[in-house]
Amino acid sequence: MEWTGLNELREKYLSFFESKGHLRLPSFPLIPRDDKSLLLINSGMAPMKKYFTGEVTPPR
Repeated sequence: MEWTGLNELREKYLSFFESKGHLRLPSFPLIPRDDKSLLLINSGMAPMKKYFTGEVTPPR
């Protein structure tokens, strides 16, 4: 059995979705930059809050 490194596995995962037309976004920090309503990012959806509220149009 051949072991795959964590970074290689992550890259394969992201590349797969990118090949299907999805946009790869950079990683988000644990402490939110522009949202004073959160002390830290405790949900994978929190960095996308500005898209859900209509404050910013999503890139895709």
